[in-house]
Amino acid sequence: MSLIILLITCPPVLFALGNVIVYSPDKQVRLEVFNKAGALSYNIQYKNKAVINASALHISVDKSVLTNHATITGNSTYSINESYPWYGAHSLAVNHFNGAKIKLQHGKISYQLDVRVFNDAAAFSFIIPGNKNDKRIPDETTEFNVPAGSTIWYHDLNGHYEGQHTKKSIDSISAGQWIAPPATFKLPGNAGYASITEADLKNYAGMALQSAGQGKLVLQLADHHPISHPYELRYSKDDIARVSKPAAINGTITTPWRVVMIGSDLNTLVNCDAVHNLCPPPDKKYFPDGILTSWIKPGRAVWQYLDGAGDKTVNNMKEYSRLAAELGFEHNILEGFWEKWSDDEIKDLTSYSKQKGVDIWVWMHSKDLRDASLRQAKFKRCHDLGISGLKIDFFDNEAKEVVDLYQDILMETAQLHLMVDFHGSNKPTGQLRTWPNELTREAVKGMESSRLADRATHSTTLPFTRFLAGPAEYTPVHFGERRKNTTWTNQIASAVILTAPVLTYAASPQHLLENPGGDIIKSIPSTWNETIVLQPSAIGELAVFARRKGNTWFLAVMNGAQPKNIQISLSFLKASAKCSSLTDDPDNTGALKTQNSVVKPTDVVSLSLGTGGGYVARFNLQ
Repeated sequence: MSLIILLITCPPVLFALGNVIVYSPDKQVRLEVFNKAGALSYNIQYKNKAVINASALHISVDKSVLTNHATITGNSTYSINESYPWYGAHSLAVNHFNGAKIKLQHGKISYQLDVRVFNDAAAFSFIIPGNKNDKRIPDETTEFNVPAGSTIWYHDLNGHYEGQHTKKSIDSISAGQWIAPPATFKLPGNAGYASITEADLKNYAGMALQSAGQGKLVLQLADHHPISHPYELRYSKDDIARVSKPAAINGTITTPWRVVMIGSDLNTLVNCDAVHNLCPPPDKKYFPDGILTSWIKPGRAVWQYLDGAGDKTVNNMKEYSRLAAELGFEHNILEGFWEKWSDDEIKDLTSYSKQKGVDIWVWMHSKDLRDASLRQAKFKRCHDLGISGLKIDFFDNEAKEVVDLYQDILMETAQLHLMVDFHGSNKPTGQLRTWPNELTREAVKGMESSRLADRATHSTTLPFTRFLAGPAEYTPVHFGERRKNTTWTNQIASAVILTAPVLTYAASPQHLLENPGGDIIKSIPSTWNETIVLQPSAIGELAVFARRKGNTWFLAVMNGAQPKNIQISLSFLKASAKCSSLTDDPDNTGALKTQNSVVKPTDVVSLSLGTGGGYVARFNLQ
C-alpha cells in the first residue's frame, strides 16, 4: 500500500524492489533503472509513452562486465534549480533537474550510476572509483532501443562529423550502420521528438552509435569507430593504429553523460539546455565573470576563403578588417597564409584591425600542436602579436588522445586570453559552458562542401539534428554557385538560423555590403536572448525561427526542396513593430525583394516558397 501511495504522490525518486525511478521536476519525463534477466537496464518515458524502451546498460573495465548481475543497493538523491548566462538559443540557460546517484555492486566492486532527469531530457553517467595509480581500460555498449515506428535522421562517420543526413524509419536501418550523434528521431503517434548524444566529454573517448537492427542503437567508443576519410587523408598508418586501440584511464573512471533530449515539439528540442547543463561551470581562475568575461567576444566574422577577393597579403587583410568594420562585424579570420608573414607584419595587421574594432583570428593545424612545449610557444607568440583567436583544424577523430588535446588547448588558450574555433572537429558536448573561450566548432557539413547539391534539405535538417549538440560553424550565406538549390533570401535566413557565437560568413564582405539585403545582414546578431521555433517547421522540410535580441525580433524561414505555401502568425510580437523584410524574387533565385511596413501581433505572414526559398524579416518594436 505504501508503494501505491508513493506512486500517486510521485516523489522525484522512487526506490523499491531493486528498481529506481527518477522523475523530472514537472513529472513528465521518467528514467527507470532495473535488473532484467541479470542485466542492468533502463527505460525512458515521456508523458507515459516510451522514448527509449527497455535497454541494457553495459560497461566493462579491463574486459570485466560490471553491469551483468549487478545489484542495486541504494541511492542518494539530489536536485538543482539554477540559471546562468549563455550564448545559444537564449541568453539564460535553465538547469533544473532531479538526480539520483544509484549505488551498484558487482562482486567486490562498488560503483555508481549517476542519473539526472530534466523536463526536456534524461541523462546518465557511470562513476567507477579507482586509485590515482590505477590504469584501467573501460568499454561501453549501452543500448538505446528506439520505439518501433519512429523516424530517425542520421549520417554515418565517413566524413567524421561532416555528413549529410538520411531520413529513415528506425525499423529499416540495417545492423552495422554507423550513426553520428546527435541522432534525432520522431516518435510514432505524434508522441514527440528525442535526440541521443553525449555531454561533458573529457578524459575519455568519444561515442558514436551503431545499429544492431530492429531499432536497437548501441553505444560504441572511438576505438571501435571506422577511421574517417579525413583522418586517413591527413594522418599516418601509425597514427591510425594508435587511435584504433582502446584507451586506458588513470584513477576513477567517470564516463561522459549519455543524454536523451526530449520534447513534444521542435521548439522544445532547440531550446534544450541539458547538454551544457551537464558540464561544470567555468573556473573563475580563468573566467572571473564566467561566459561574460570581458575578453570573450562573440560576434560576426569575415573570412577570405570561399568567396575570396584579392590576394593573401597583409594589405588585403587590412582591407578585410576595414570592410568588417563597415559591416559592424567584430572578427576577421585568416587561413594558413598568415604563417608566411613576419612578426612585424602581423603586428601591423592586428594593430590596424584593433583600431577598427576588429579582432584577428589565425588558422593552425592540430597536428602541429601535439608537443606541449611547441604548442605553448605558438600560443604565446600569437598572444604577444595581438592575435585574439585561433582556428584549429583537422582533429578528425574522437580517440581519447584527441579529446585530451582539446582540453590542453582550451586550458592553455584560456591562460593567454585567446578565443578558439575548432575545425575538422568532433561534435560539441556542452563544454562551451566550462571553457567559454571555445566560441564555436565545425563538426558539420557546411558551406565549404561545394559538391552538396541539395543544400535546401540539408540546411533545414541541421537545426534539429547537429545544432542540438551546440553551435556549428556552418559559415552561412553565399550568393554564388555554392548555394545550389537555395535562394539569396534563404542564404540570409541561414545566418539567423544556423548561428554560432562567432558567426563566420562565407560571402566576402564586399558582396555582403553590395547585396540588397545588406542592411538586414549588418543587423543580424551572433547571440540571442530568445528563440521560438514556429509552426509549420518540419525536419528536412522547413525551418521557421523567430529570434529576439533586445527589442528586435527576426523571423527567418528556410524552405526545403518541395515548394509550399505557408502562413506564419506574428503573435510572438507583443506590440506593433516596424518591419523590414526580404522575400524571394520568383523569377530569379539570385535576387531578392525588400519591403518596409508596420505590423501588429495579430497579423499573419503568407508566403509562397519555391524550392530552397526563404524569408527574413526584422521587427523593431515601437
